[in-house]
Amino acid sequence: MQGWCWSWLMEAMIGRWCHQRWKIMGRGAKKPFLVQFLRFLPNYQQMNLLILGNKHGLKSIASPGHGILAIDESNATCGKRLASIGLDNTEVNRQAYRQLLLTTPGLGEYISGAILFEETLYQSTTDGKKFVDCLRDENIVPGIKVDKGLVPLPGSNNESWCQGLDGLASRSAEYYKQGARFAKWRTVVSIPCGPSALAVKEAAWGLARYAGISQDNGLMPIVEPEILLDGDHPIERTLEVAERVWAEVFYYLAENNVMFEGILLKPSMVTPGAEHKEKASPDTIAKYTLTMLKRRVPPAVPGIMFLSGGQSEMEATLNLNAMNQSANPWHVSFSYARALQNSVLKTWQGSPENVEAAQKALLARAKANSLAQLGSYSANDESDEAKKGMFVSSSQGGQILGVVMVVAVVEEDGEGAGNVEGG
Repeated sequence: MQGWCWSWLMEAMIGRWCHQRWKIMGRGAKKPFLVQFLRFLPNYQQMNLLILGNKHGLKSIASPGHGILAIDESNATCGKRLASIGLDNTEVNRQAYRQLLLTTPGLGEYISGAILFEETLYQSTTDGKKFVDCLRDENIVPGIKVDKGLVPLPGSNNESWCQGLDGLASRSAEYYKQGARFAKWRTVVSIPCGPSALAVKEAAWGLARYAGISQDNGLMPIVEPEILLDGDHPIERTLEVAERVWAEVFYYLAENNVMFEGILLKPSMVTPGAEHKEKASPDTIAKYTLTMLKRRVPPAVPGIMFLSGGQSEMEATLNLNAMNQSANPWHVSFSYARALQNSVLKTWQGSPENVEAAQKALLARAKANSLAQLGSYSANDESDEAKKGMFVSSSQGGQILGVVMVVAVVEEDGEGAGNVEGG
């Protein structure tokens, strides 16, 4: 028998054995059993067995017509969104809103993963069912935000760095036991502030260390260096900065022995600055964004899950649709927060009588972005609400493309560091 046949057969047999052993003992261990076993294998075998042994993995998240629902806002940010509809920032109200989202019937038809805040990962419905189990029933993979927010970066041009590496390994192991199967870490880069070489290096190094720690503890990492929309620069300047940032990110990912086959990316789309005099069309944004990705992202990476970054619901969907008009080397999809939730929140208004209507609004936005992932979206029936921009300027205290959002620019707990979290 040819050598490659023996190799394939051995991988399949070991994968099946690992899967059975993982079910028996992996979930109760400090680290998943399969992850401990993978340390002894070459990288390509590690990835094959990781996919074989974990059905809640990359293949299910990066599947056609599916994307990620991001509901990982901190309590402070969630409180600001609740305040916009007249609700107090209490755990009861946060739980009620997240229950509305996570128990939406049929959500798994369009959503394959959900990023949760730590509080939400441990919460249950009012009937006592864990939110994690609600997601699993819809074949949605639970994920977890693991960074601890942005703080000022000394020695920089008023820029930020993301904290949270201390204790990350032990926290990741606990999140895995609670049911999380992937992680997210968000840091930001500001074009008006430079960006400085220090800020870019710090962002890239932090993301790479987080990604390595996550993989070491059985969580698939989402890598998110958000390039903020602030500024009046042209789209060419955004492309230049994005290429620089992603080159640095992949350099340090490789330095930290991160398996590219075992990550997803959450980039910003390449757009002009929010204050730029000329607005770019979806086709132009798609052209520049895909150019950047093809120059910087290896085809080994399974999926690109874009953040919306303050675009309107319709803009985020149109731009995604434009990027899927031809085949790409990766699954090109969405990981939206505001661009999926804005209409939902305004429909709900905190009233139990509006829950069903709000869930229908979520399904409508999820379906629209599912179609955009397939390159089949049309904006003909979009509402005026879906066309409203949601960008929050860090320098103008919340002025957004002609409308004012009731969202804090600076978070009380340091998250956002001048920019609202949750793409």
